[in-house]
Amino acid sequence: MVDDLQKRNRQDYGYSLIFTYEQLNLLPFVRSIVNTYLIEQCGLIPNESPLIGLVVSSYCQFFAPVGFPEVLDLGLRVNKLGSSSVTYEVGVFSRGEDQPAAVGGYTHVFVGSESRKSTPMATGMREGLSKLLAPSLKPTAKL
Repeated sequence: MVDDLQKRNRQDYGYSLIFTYEQLNLLPFVRSIVNTYLIEQCGLIPNESPLIGLVVSSYCQFFAPVGFPEVLDLGLRVNKLGSSSVTYEVGVFSRGEDQPAAVGGYTHVFVGSESRKSTPMATGMREGLSKLLAPSLKPTAKL
């Protein structure tokens, strides 16, 4: 799996965000691009949504050093999209580089903000996320 992640390039990610490096523990860069995308492209309104995303797994693999105050480019894609869950992948690129310095991600399970029970995501959320499905994972028509 690590070899596959290291072979990714900028074109493998459908959405990007410029991020100023501060600290790469606890995956703040992943949270930043995911939350920005959910708000800007999927209609998420924090503190008003009947659903919240709970992180149930996360990972990060580093391939090259990055340091403060480096400005990083982030790329976002969706590797798996279920009815109530989504697995994100984020490529972290040094400015001007096509190979990632790191690849990380996590899985959100959407739950009711009150019930905390798994709940299917809204159509707009699902449509926004489906735009980022990795090309090899998009369903194709069968004749």
